[in-house]
Amino acid sequence: MGLTDKIYARLPARGQDIAASAFGLYRHWLRAGPGYAELLRGYRDRDAWPLDRFAAYQAEQLKTLLGHAADHIPYYRRTWSEQEKAAARAGRLAELPLLAKDPIRRDPQDFARDDTRPLLRYRFLTSGSTGTPVQTLWTAREARDARALREARSANWAGASFNEGRATFSGRIVVPDANSEGPFHRYNRVENQIYFSAFHLNRANADQYVAALWRHKTQWLTGYAVSYYLLARHILDRKLSVPALKAVITTSEKLTPDMRAVMERAYRCRVFEEYGTVENAVFASECAHQRLHLSPDAGVLEILRTDGSACDPGEAGEVVATGFVRRYQPFIRYRVGDVAAWDPDPCACGRQMPVLREVLGRIEDVVVGPDGRQLVRFHGIFVGQDHVVEGQVIQEALDRIRVKVVPAAGFDQADADDIGRRVRQRLGDVSVIVEPVESIPRSANGKFKAVVSQLKANER
Repeated sequence: MGLTDKIYARLPARGQDIAASAFGLYRHWLRAGPGYAELLRGYRDRDAWPLDRFAAYQAEQLKTLLGHAADHIPYYRRTWSEQEKAAARAGRLAELPLLAKDPIRRDPQDFARDDTRPLLRYRFLTSGSTGTPVQTLWTAREARDARALREARSANWAGASFNEGRATFSGRIVVPDANSEGPFHRYNRVENQIYFSAFHLNRANADQYVAALWRHKTQWLTGYAVSYYLLARHILDRKLSVPALKAVITTSEKLTPDMRAVMERAYRCRVFEEYGTVENAVFASECAHQRLHLSPDAGVLEILRTDGSACDPGEAGEVVATGFVRRYQPFIRYRVGDVAAWDPDPCACGRQMPVLREVLGRIEDVVVGPDGRQLVRFHGIFVGQDHVVEGQVIQEALDRIRVKVVPAAGFDQADADDIGRRVRQRLGDVSVIVEPVESIPRSANGKFKAVVSQLKANER
């Protein structure tokens, strides 16, 4: 836990609201400051481009991006062969090697341009869906580019805007007390944003979540798909009424048809799916026809077979992404860790952006607390754990969690105790067993589940 987190945890709820608003002020400047309006205009203007114009745009962007990578990014300059560097300078993406996550985890700075030093740099961690996070480095302009993309292609397509009041479910510990009796949110007054706690959600607490929506006149919802689905189930079960909402935009986990149906009944509005990564390597969003469009001006997406060849439309394969949003620390032919398939059918909305038929493998097992709270994205306990190479959370019983860790040099009892504290902060009084292991078994595709539930169906 960092110093700011420790200070935040000691504040009363009102003080945490003020801290959330101060953080919101900073984030608003970072994401919507100078240059944002121009970036937003660009995405809106390109919305109606034909496919050939997108292809020409991608070719131009690739030639610049890959050339800079070959010449000015230490990792690529060192590991690419002279033949691959020549291909990069010519913009021939398919001739370059695939990029795994491990080299980035080992040395994020090795992927940053050495010919420029931004005045301000920002570090963000992925949630670590394979057990350990990836550290990403951003400039302010890149943060604004990412927000402009989400505003134009996600929020606006759903009839909403980041300028309107919203509620968010994420992995942030907004209510540090695991045994809190509420409220289970903190309020960012600057952006009229509710930060919901994903770690206190259960049937008994659902009315407090709904009351926050009414109190702050929330107009739309965004964040973890499973958290909003679980809240929707409690709303329907308890016959709670929510304010009029424009849309729900889900992130982070796959949105299934059943989840969508339950949420649309509970929230009485359309539900839209967004697919992206913290690394901003890929971005896709749903239009009004519920088709998931890739934004070609945000990067190049490849769907590949195990032999590296491109999959046919409708054929599931590995997602490999090259993003255009982050140029300071670009990830080229990055193995995201997901499986997806192209949809060959055009969309009735008329946009010429490619359509993804489905994205597989992003629903995680839910972890259940002794009091019935249901949590997702639980692998967030490993964020900031410098002495953990990989980790896996296994729920063996309602009151017993086993955490397997592949330790790095320096891992000791203090690290194990911190993992236990993080688990109890989310679940309350449970037994936590931290088990160092040499490795975590992989499935046939080389991945392992970061969260595993061994509970019986009637316990979930």
